[in-house]
Amino acid sequence: MHSGGWALFLVGALATTSAPATPAEVVVTASKHSESRLEVPASISRLEVEDIRLLGATHAAEALNRVAGVMIQRGSGQESLTAIRSPVLSGPGACGAFLLLEDGLPLRPVGFCNVNELFELNTGQAAAMEVIRGPGTALYGANAVHAVINVISPSIAELEPTRIALETGSHGFRRLQLGGSHVTAAGSGFGAWGSFTHDGGYRADAPVDDGKLNLLYQQRWRDGELRLRFAGTVLNQETAGFVRGLDAYRDPQLARSNPNPEAFRDAWSTRASASWSADSDCERCTTDLRLMLRRSRMQFLQHFLLGKPLERNGQDSLAFSALLARPWGSSNGTLWRVGLDLELADSWLVEQQDGPTLEGSAAARAIRPAGRHYDYQIDGATAAVFAALDWALTARLRAGASLRADLTRYDYDNRMRDGSTAEDGTPCGFGGCLYARPADRRDEFSNLTPRLSLTWAASAADRLYFAASRGFRPPEATELYRLQRQQRVAELDSEKLDSLELGWRHETERQAWSLAAYAMTKSNLILRDADAFNVSNGRTTHRGLEYEYRLWLAPDWQFSAAGTLARHRYDFSRSIEGGETIVRGHDVDTAPRQLHRAALGWHTTQRWSGELELQHVGPYYADAANRARYPGHTLANLRIAWSPLPQLRTTLRVTNLTDRAYADRADFAQGNWRYFPGRARSAFLEIEYSWHRH
Repeated sequence: MHSGGWALFLVGALATTSAPATPAEVVVTASKHSESRLEVPASISRLEVEDIRLLGATHAAEALNRVAGVMIQRGSGQESLTAIRSPVLSGPGACGAFLLLEDGLPLRPVGFCNVNELFELNTGQAAAMEVIRGPGTALYGANAVHAVINVISPSIAELEPTRIALETGSHGFRRLQLGGSHVTAAGSGFGAWGSFTHDGGYRADAPVDDGKLNLLYQQRWRDGELRLRFAGTVLNQETAGFVRGLDAYRDPQLARSNPNPEAFRDAWSTRASASWSADSDCERCTTDLRLMLRRSRMQFLQHFLLGKPLERNGQDSLAFSALLARPWGSSNGTLWRVGLDLELADSWLVEQQDGPTLEGSAAARAIRPAGRHYDYQIDGATAAVFAALDWALTARLRAGASLRADLTRYDYDNRMRDGSTAEDGTPCGFGGCLYARPADRRDEFSNLTPRLSLTWAASAADRLYFAASRGFRPPEATELYRLQRQQRVAELDSEKLDSLELGWRHETERQAWSLAAYAMTKSNLILRDADAFNVSNGRTTHRGLEYEYRLWLAPDWQFSAAGTLARHRYDFSRSIEGGETIVRGHDVDTAPRQLHRAALGWHTTQRWSGELELQHVGPYYADAANRARYPGHTLANLRIAWSPLPQLRTTLRVTNLTDRAYADRADFAQGNWRYFPGRARSAFLEIEYSWHRH
């Protein structure tokens, strides 16, 4: 699509990509209690349950990519790489830049995230999904750097007594969704929902089996609401690797091939949580306590490395949070908040190569011996306190200020020989073995994160806001202790992101928009230099303009649009691993300057609804030197739902309607193009039966 065509997306101004955005629309992630989206001095978007059900996403990226500033690239199966107000981040610490929440609690402990952890969330049956772009509020510390994603599970009142949905689709796709609930006259109750999916795979030898189960018990307790939740996931996938060569994704045979049929990923996770919220004796009062137990295990073949070692990892952790919010004195115009977050984690990782390295040069084979490469265990602990104050300066102008203090500690235990020998102590030729193991040690990271905001009520329907904030992430455990090439210690600092944002939000019954301009600078960027040493003195800048817009054309028709114009650039020069060279002022690789989405939706009767959607990914450089450029792509999707009876609904979904050849991810490394090909045109048909509560 030519650049002039995107004037369509800027019609009127801008706003939410979810359900009808009226002044009554509420969000919960920014403050952990329901508040008008109009009043929040931050860029926050919400996908409602109606959007989620019509979408019927086969991957979480299909839902989240509807939000301005978000681009999640699908890998093989349920794998993913994320960009939110950022380039697409990859590598061992990439996941640390985005905080993933389930009902307001982090999905993984600090320092032990997984770059593909989106598959642990039941996004397809969520009650809502909220995204805060930019550093999070004082409620969220480590990892709330570029964004916060909160997947909100349904309450008992939102669950139907019985729901069953059967779906079939292209490439052997099959999915069963089940749900049910029981509610007593007193308002307590029990609910269960889950999904079981088999995807035969668009590419050869790449099937995926995925199961998710959620349980909820809810009751009134001690003048408040008590909710006990359980979530479990299982993933078994055969993984397809990159296809290589310039424009390989355009070749139908190459696009469906799998050069790594031996690759796989098996993972499971469980989470049990309890949350209690007291009844509020004032409009903005909050007393909120949450506790979560988490466990996860994963093993996968690292087919992208010479020697193809197997990694196994796991974590067991406990997280607790407390929040108290009250008016200041007798004034309802001033509100204070204080909170506490505590976390304990036990994590471990083993990497083992069963046989000798057969690929690469003689030198590359010699430094990659068979046997264990890494075997370590880490006890992690995090403690944080925060305080915030929100007050009225005038009848129209409000100010907010907050400060958060975090302390994170890792106790690392190497369960192998220190150094960079083979497992049995044998030295490697060509300067030593590739894999380096530090001696036992303790590392601590302390961070202060302030935030200031101003909100001006220009009219009943308009809010202008300004926010200055900081986000941070401590180094991930894999960056600190999974070293290479004679590096004995990685002296790393926490990555920090300083952000300035100016926004305008407008909401009426006819239309809604939000517009945000931001300028961010990230310091202490962790990367691997030309000696393969992990260092943390990189720097990047991020400048952008985001918009979201919704217009009700008629009672049954609406137009929506969302997108971003952004520039993400290196602010340093360096030679890095793989022979690449970073030059100050160049674009960060895999950072499109334009992302746009537009949709025409309809709900013409109680029986028919649907949407026609266009999604555009602009061109981006696939290497740090800015010499290899992917041209971008535009995709069309169609979704139509028909309800012949109130309890029966059928939905037809067609993705990549025009059968466009495109790449979910394009990358240039070691002198060659690498792609994850996008799926060809695919169709899915779902039949759903729901028994509604009267």
